[in-house]
Amino acid sequence: MSTTKGHPKGLYLLFVTEMWERFSYYGMRALFMLYMVQALLFDKETASQVYGSYTGLVYLTPLIGGYIADRYWGNRRSIVAGALTMALGQFLLFLSACYFHEAGLAKYLMFCGLGLLILGNGFFKPNISTMVGRLYADDDERKDSAFTIFYMGVNVGSTIAPLICGLVGNTGHPEDFKWGFLAACIGMLLGAAVFQIFKNKYICDPCGNPVGTAPVKADARKKEKAGGGQKASSARVWLMAVSTVALTLLFSVNWDAGASHCFAGADWIGSLIYATTIVVPIVIITDRSLARAEKMRIGVIYIIAFFVIFFWSAYEQAGASLTFFADEQTDRHIGGWEMPASYFQSFNPIMIVVLAPLFSSVWSFLRKRGMEPCSPRKQAIGLLLLSLGYLYIAFGVKGVEPDMKVSMIWLTGLYLIHTMGELCLAPIGLSIVYQLSPARFSSLLMGVWYLSTSAANKFAGLLSGYYPENGTVRSFMGYRIENLFDFFMLFVFMSGAAAVVLFLLSGKLQRMMDAHADKK
Repeated sequence: MSTTKGHPKGLYLLFVTEMWERFSYYGMRALFMLYMVQALLFDKETASQVYGSYTGLVYLTPLIGGYIADRYWGNRRSIVAGALTMALGQFLLFLSACYFHEAGLAKYLMFCGLGLLILGNGFFKPNISTMVGRLYADDDERKDSAFTIFYMGVNVGSTIAPLICGLVGNTGHPEDFKWGFLAACIGMLLGAAVFQIFKNKYICDPCGNPVGTAPVKADARKKEKAGGGQKASSARVWLMAVSTVALTLLFSVNWDAGASHCFAGADWIGSLIYATTIVVPIVIITDRSLARAEKMRIGVIYIIAFFVIFFWSAYEQAGASLTFFADEQTDRHIGGWEMPASYFQSFNPIMIVVLAPLFSSVWSFLRKRGMEPCSPRKQAIGLLLLSLGYLYIAFGVKGVEPDMKVSMIWLTGLYLIHTMGELCLAPIGLSIVYQLSPARFSSLLMGVWYLSTSAANKFAGLLSGYYPENGTVRSFMGYRIENLFDFFMLFVFMSGAAAVVLFLLSGKLQRMMDAHADKK
């Protein structure tokens, strides 16, 4: 194995670029729900649906961006194009907030801005993650550490974003939301500028060759001839498109309505996300160019990604229902100062920065004694901690009336427990995808990995819509939600059940990973 000390400077360039992109995303996210409810006067259920659709599509488009990068543009061009597109989207949100009194115009600008953010993220997200692994030789033992460092960039950006954007945008005055969106726009422009200036100097493989350039057409044709296609053939692409459309229509049918109203009330975006999450993985794994060992490795990615859906759909309540809870039912006074509700979204990344070295030391301690849990088992522990976090806050709000506020200790404790769960689950995800993906499918499978996050975020928006308000009683799959205790217990049951099943499967999954780890 390669044992070169230190890390290439390209890793830190990717770190900074990702940091500013996450600053842009989380800065906007910290304000978005509050902007819709307080400035545009959306009700909570509608705001949750918009939020879920946006965050779901944000993680759906990396599939397209990964495909275009692998086949046409390369990683570098895709990253720059994505960053500039997202900056423009943030600027449209700024304009929307400038004209929030003109509801029609403000909503039009907001949805146009969201569309550009969704499109830009598709080009940015899978390509910057893929480039991390390409800075190292295949046998370089620093690779896992590199992904951990890269993940810290995510958390640095998401730490400072709610603080800065929340400070200027979440002031209690609707006319100030625009400054938060403008700060997010500036952050994205900074990230694009830094990457564009230094990419040619630092983004190189161990031999000094540039990484992430556009694929050479001659090489692409050679791969297609020898390997049955670098991606899907035209027929398979059409099959994927037709199957996705058909399944989207099927998911959108209202079976209780008459034939003339069978699509009444259809959630087209949700149906598209769920259909794509099913169709695309099937199309990829049935590609004839894949060897049996490659299919086994991809299968492991799919199984782990399935359980990740349960984690993120509960975890991402931070930007949805937990934002409502922080704003309306949490006592945020510290002395004579009332902390903005958006600041709570900095708690998790701050805790990650503090606790990550501790968790690394714990894993190292257990590894030396042959007691370290395998990767799938760590993810099961993460799901269990997520469940315990919601159990903690559920008892904190039990019996609390809707007009009463509770101490910050309950929401802070939830974020602390969830952070420990995230450290067990999230950092190893990108590394697993990179290690198990066939090289010619690396960006596409990174996009598939984000498909699970797409489905999870859409599901998170759906679940956030069950947040109790005005004494309304709702039912989710037969489970009655009358108050906050019932609402939080829903996530206890969901993530707890997923943790148990994944724990039982973890040994088998690790054996599958070990059996094929040397056949990449």
